[in-house]
This record gives sequence, structure tokens and C-alpha cells, in this order.
Amino acid sequence: MSRVIAHLSRRYHFSASHRLHVDALSPEENRAMFGKCNNPFGHGHNYVVQVTFSGPVDAATGMVTNLGDLDSFAQREMIDLFDHANLNTLEAFLDRVSTTENLSMEVWRIFSAYPHAKLERVHIEETGNNSFDYFGEGSPFLC
Repeated sequence: MSRVIAHLSRRYHFSASHRLHVDALSPEENRAMFGKCNNPFGHGHNYVVQVTFSGPVDAATGMVTNLGDLDSFAQREMIDLFDHANLNTLEAFLDRVSTTENLSMEVWRIFSAYPHAKLERVHIEETGNNSFDYFGEGSPFLC
């Protein structure tokens, strides 16, 4: 008997600041590379994170996962860490630039530990013009 697999996407929001900067580059090189995002005082975004999971549809509940469980996990593991934080001061960004590409990989790391469904995709909207998708290291989208 085959099991029905479905995908669930859930959106979360947090506000955080960051500064795009590489210590090994000169101030001029940083400004040329990152433009206004290299502002010494940083700048902020209202991030929208969408995580997509897959899994069998439970015959009793009709769900891939309990949304209350997922929301609690998101609050505890991601929102409490990132909301109203300066990303550059967090352990995950001490040795890498706090770009949204790197944030996407960090959010993947966090949600890949969610035990009740398989993480398929992380989508982060940084601005109305910029969004980023990450499908994990084994993604067929990677070259």
C-alpha cells in the first residue's frame, strides 16, 4: 500500500539587522562590494521565512505534521534567536558574512532538525525585490 506524501509550507516573520562586511577587505573594497549594505551602523530587514516540509499524510489526523509542534519549534529555535537581533553578533555569522544566502543555509540547519517531517526548501524574502531559496546541500539544483 502506498503512502500519500504531501508538502506543507509555513511562513514566519522576524526583524533583524546586519552589516555586510568582510574584515579582509579594505573599507573601499567593502563599499564597492556591498554598497549601502556596508553601512557601519548596519541596516535592518523584516524577513519572511517560508519553510516547506514533506511527509506522509497521517491517516488519523490528515496532516503532514502538527502545526502547533512546528510553530513551537520555529519560535524556540529560530524566532527567539533572530528576532530583533544583530545577525553579525550571532555565533552563526561570526566567521561568515550575514548575507541572506548564508541566513538561508542557517535556517536550513535549524529546521533540518525538526523531527516530524522532511525539510525540502527554505525561502527567505529579504525585501520586496530580493528573495532567496535553499534546498540543502544534496539539492539537484546545485552545480
